[in-house]
Amino acid sequence: MKLAYGERNSQFGHVYLPTSPAENGVPVIVLVHGGYWSTEFGLTIETAIARDLAARGAVVWNIEYRRVGEEGGGWPRTGNDVVAAISALDGPVRYALPEHIASAADWSRVTVIGHSAGGQLGVWAVAQLGAVTKRAAISTVIAQAAPLDLQSGGRAGRPSLRALMGASIKQAPQLYRDASPVEQAPFPAHVVAIHGELDESVPVEVSRDYVHRVVHAGQSAELIVVPGEGHDVFVNPRSRGHRETVRVLGI
Repeated sequence: MKLAYGERNSQFGHVYLPTSPAENGVPVIVLVHGGYWSTEFGLTIETAIARDLAARGAVVWNIEYRRVGEEGGGWPRTGNDVVAAISALDGPVRYALPEHIASAADWSRVTVIGHSAGGQLGVWAVAQLGAVTKRAAISTVIAQAAPLDLQSGGRAGRPSLRALMGASIKQAPQLYRDASPVEQAPFPAHVVAIHGELDESVPVEVSRDYVHRVVHAGQSAELIVVPGEGHDVFVNPRSRGHRETVRVLGI
């Protein structure tokens, strides 16, 4: 079902109900799609993943947000939309669920999954929330092939990132720093960075460096490297990358 979490055209998401919900402890998962923060990609690239996770017994909230190329897209509004979408677990999402599912859902152990640009947005948004909403707590963030450091390794010069920021890193270095997941203060959730060994879009070293740095700073985090796979496997429910994600979820 489609639900709005704001008044703008792209402030909505799709809710998927578990095919066979357990009587208690139904997982709650938020999906944040990638695609260079651009309107060239939308939440439907996660549809197959959302359906698979729902078939495994989870409530899935697959979110859209304002992207570069539409009114209101760009930083920090794009990031703030993801914060608002996660916070919608408290109201629109919870109230849309059948009563027996809402009461069985485990709102104390929500997982946020973000692929590529969606991983940057997901980790950043959970950091802003301190891993809690008014009525839910986020226990795990899964960052799949995500650009978790926006300031180094040549990423700051990429056209897609500059379009998101609306300025170069030389013009607005603090803006890039503030948006970079690796620069966020530790928050009370476990971050799992899952990355394909053969990723040419976002090298695996990005996730490796992120985990090393944030663990040193006090963040709970780990790295999982998927052998023989690249960047886009995480939107394929038949991939090893997806199987690793499911293993982390425990479903």
